Amino acid sequence: MTTVLEAGPRDTARDDLLRAAAIRVLLGNWTGTGTVPSRSLYPHQWSWDSAFIAIGLRHLSPRRAQRELESLLGAQWGDGRIPHIVFSSAVPRDAYFPGPDFWRSATDGRGRGAPAGTETSGIVQPPVHALAAWLVHLADPAESERRGFLRRVAPRLDAWHRYLTERRDLGGHGLAAVVHPWEPGLDNSPCWDAPLRRVRPAPEDSYRRVDLDHSVAADRPTDLDYARYVRMAREYRDHGYDDAAPHAFQVEDPGFNTLLVASEYALAEIAEATGGDPGPARRRARRTTEAMTARLWDDERRIFAPRDLRDDRLLPVAAVNGLLPLAVPGLPRRFTDALLATATGERFRLGQVRMVPSFDLTDPRFDANRYWRGPSWFNTGWLIHRGLRAVGAAERAGRLRDEILRDAHATDFAEYVNPHTGAGRGIRDFSWTAALALDLLAEPVRTDAHAESEEAGDAGHTDAVRAAATAGFTGSDPDGGRG
Repeated sequence: MTTVLEAGPRDTARDDLLRAAAIRVLLGNWTGTGTVPSRSLYPHQWSWDSAFIAIGLRHLSPRRAQRELESLLGAQWGDGRIPHIVFSSAVPRDAYFPGPDFWRSATDGRGRGAPAGTETSGIVQPPVHALAAWLVHLADPAESERRGFLRRVAPRLDAWHRYLTERRDLGGHGLAAVVHPWEPGLDNSPCWDAPLRRVRPAPEDSYRRVDLDHSVAADRPTDLDYARYVRMAREYRDHGYDDAAPHAFQVEDPGFNTLLVASEYALAEIAEATGGDPGPARRRARRTTEAMTARLWDDERRIFAPRDLRDDRLLPVAAVNGLLPLAVPGLPRRFTDALLATATGERFRLGQVRMVPSFDLTDPRFDANRYWRGPSWFNTGWLIHRGLRAVGAAERAGRLRDEILRDAHATDFAEYVNPHTGAGRGIRDFSWTAALALDLLAEPVRTDAHAESEEAGDAGHTDAVRAAATAGFTGSDPDGGRG
């Protein structure tokens, strides 16, 4: 049985136009080895962007999707980290800030195994990569096998996960910690307001923001926040990118760890497919899931929340990163039911506003236009769509899919949208928006929502439930079919 779903009849003419437009964006942003998020504001290769892009590219060219991930993994550091930016030597050095001259990876990162011939940043982004690699393999297993794709990426992905679960378990409780607000991907979210208050801003005359050359200030982080980001990145760099060094910002994030769990299960599938042992990845996934439920669940707000390790307390916020654990394979039903209620309640109003707001609509800090302080993003919408599929909420998943495609089309593949008006904000022709639209367009039609609900069943840690939950990501069912 193939796991697919649909909210209603499809407009095939619209879908064909959207598919052609999405392909145009991805071809336009392709550099020959990878894909830039945009030709203007983001002219290099970004880590989790490339993972999402590969997920969409697999429907256009599985081989190109493999190359997308291979080029990113080629810049991996010796300690296992995958840097959040891989800089292109073909781009002027001052085209983006912080650029290669700021990060100084080859010198300041030498002790952590930074590559000598490729310039990168020194921080990381959410680990979507093993999940992307497994989905890319499934798109054309014969081509993947012919090129030895999984066998070549598996050791690098395993090293990446071991880096996160060992070196980044800063709290010692089985969760990966982030040491900069850029690492969980929700750069300027109000989630980080409290821990950021203890960071002394860098002098404004010590750097120049380039992002405001390409996007309006009202859509971007404030100067104060940006000055704090620069200070933290400099201090991490000046400590040689040592994770054991003191960090003013030190947080266990539910979204980051959700993607780690999903990718651990994907890594287990990769290990099995390449003759390896899937056990270590599955054990790490279960340990991380148990730690998330023990340490990051906010019973008052009925959502997962970040934990500030500096004072070991949950941050009192409700944001989209706290909804992402809907997609955690095997998450107990009491959590998924509560998350569904929170997503459809007043804080996020799933189905009533555009896609999924990035922050609590009822919080006075909500800003409908400013980056991660409220706008709806296509990648988090895609992840929640997959989470809804995994827990059997087929109708809601189908409606969210339609909203994502509608807004991608209407905004010319904007970076993010105002959740109240649907107006596109940030950059247009944004690569992961186009890529994830392609992925959703490839989703076959399903009319039997009841069967999917039965597949998801009561969540637990059995292999059958894990496979059913993972189906929300892979498009596969417990019997091994492919969507």
